[in-house]
Amino acid sequence: MFQLVRYGRWKSPLKNLKKSQSNLLLGFYISSTTTTTTAHNESNPSRSSPPPIRVSLTESAGRGVFATRAIGAGELIHTAKPIVSHPSLSSTTSVCYLCLKSLRNRITSEAQCVSFCSQECEEQSMVFYEVEKQADWSAYREYCCTQGLKYPLLAKRLACMVMSGVANAESLDILQPAILSPEMILQMEKEFTLLRSAFKEANVTDEQMAFLTKQWYVGVLARIRINAFRIELAGGLYDYQDLLSSAAALVEAEAAIGNAVYMLPSFYNHDCDPNAHIVWIENSDARVKALRDIEADEELRICYIDASMDHDARQTLLYEGFGFRCQCLRCLSGD
Repeated sequence: MFQLVRYGRWKSPLKNLKKSQSNLLLGFYISSTTTTTTAHNESNPSRSSPPPIRVSLTESAGRGVFATRAIGAGELIHTAKPIVSHPSLSSTTSVCYLCLKSLRNRITSEAQCVSFCSQECEEQSMVFYEVEKQADWSAYREYCCTQGLKYPLLAKRLACMVMSGVANAESLDILQPAILSPEMILQMEKEFTLLRSAFKEANVTDEQMAFLTKQWYVGVLARIRINAFRIELAGGLYDYQDLLSSAAALVEAEAAIGNAVYMLPSFYNHDCDPNAHIVWIENSDARVKALRDIEADEELRICYIDASMDHDARQTLLYEGFGFRCQCLRCLSGD
């Protein structure tokens, strides 16, 4: 698990990691700052160890995640907390504003009527919320709502975290960016103007906003667009055999309660017949589990989309959404 258990003490995991550093260093970083709770000790979280994976270059898909030992079907490979997360606009009043857990015992902030699932989450949220609640976000939210936008909410939260000093402005730079069309960039300019205006009207100083340039905003959105995960809570479902069918049902029901960006999960490549899957049980903590037996040195791959779609639909969605033509064995066979 990433070592940002308490957001109040969190510093950006890549604060001192330069883009020019090698993938070997990246692999060492991930191995030394994550842990896993394997199937035999999952009931005892205190017994943890480095995850059985490494990040290395693949032959054709850039960086990928590989097994360092045999991994059994159903095994919990590792967990990860998000770098940044945000509830969807339709879920703001029904999930925790920090961890996205469904609300039962809600603690409501008087500033903007957002709610938290616990006193702990409310305290941890102060790393961004103390900055966020100073501004009037009505125009920004309305624009996102009318345009059907979700990723600007993540950019806003990250900007608040940078201003509060707990995240580096370059936190996402190591992640792969999406290729943006001129139309996408033009739309982002409107979002960017609304974002800066909200901070400006809240008397945030120019020094605090020095990083908040159009170039920064576009770069962050380019990385969020291709690396963000839809958070769909599986509730009590935990049997690995049901994970894929559950994911398809959740997509069909538009059950996403928010979005989040993670570090290690962002390095998993796609396969339409994946050997691993990410599931969310009760909050935004991502759990990566093996869907079948995985051999040592085998690449671990997840499915970015609904795996039940037909070949042409998958190819179109992957190309339009992620910018590549899938050449996994399933697609090559025409399935």
